Amino acid sequence: MAKLLSREEFRKELEEAIKGNHSEAAPFTVAWAEGKLERKHFARWAENHYHYVGPFADYLAYMYANTPEECRDAKDFILQNMYEEEVAADRHTDLLIRFAETCGTTRERVEDPKNMLPTTLGLQSWCYSVAVRENFVVATAALVVGLESQVPAIYRKQTPILREKYGFTDEEIEFFDLHIVSDEIHGERGYSIVLKYADTPELQQRCLEIVRTGADMRRMYMDGLYEAYLKEDLQKAGV
Repeated sequence: MAKLLSREEFRKELEEAIKGNHSEAAPFTVAWAEGKLERKHFARWAENHYHYVGPFADYLAYMYANTPEECRDAKDFILQNMYEEEVAADRHTDLLIRFAETCGTTRERVEDPKNMLPTTLGLQSWCYSVAVRENFVVATAALVVGLESQVPAIYRKQTPILREKYGFTDEEIEFFDLHIVSDEIHGERGYSIVLKYADTPELQQRCLEIVRTGADMRRMYMDGLYEAYLKEDLQKAGV
């Protein structure tokens, strides 16, 4: 039978659960960071990424509804996260669409669900399922720790090349700069909530399990992009 881990032990195991399949090592991420993509590839990424992150406030809303009133700090964090996604300054999805349009696609194409891959739909559906069905602390582990906390490491590799090689302006890539900062904060707050409220061996093990699954789901999404849009082009270019 599993024992109750200390917060330090639990934090370390959560981090290890992500490292096993972190999307910063995905071929699509690596090729992006190495400057091997064209603008059309960024456009296809944006058309898919919208359908993963676009409903993030919806995922959070289900989590908020499932969070007990006495867990006020967790509810406040979820509400603040929703506010930042949809209300504060520019909506995050509008910043993503701004980048997409700069890459040659349109708002209509980005918002059209027919333009997302099955692997993207799989990730989106999993996020909805977790948010609706799971204990709020397990959902926080999945969506904030397992997914959102990965973003800064990924974007820190991808963003410099957008400026240096492709000549994007700060305004055009604001989506990435914003999430390097905001998702680092969200990730840390997500960790603190999971460490506090996963207070039984069963909850801790469920959180670890779902973080591993979340890392697998995000990697599946990234690998779907690589197979559908990039692999053949790189082979033709001899890259």
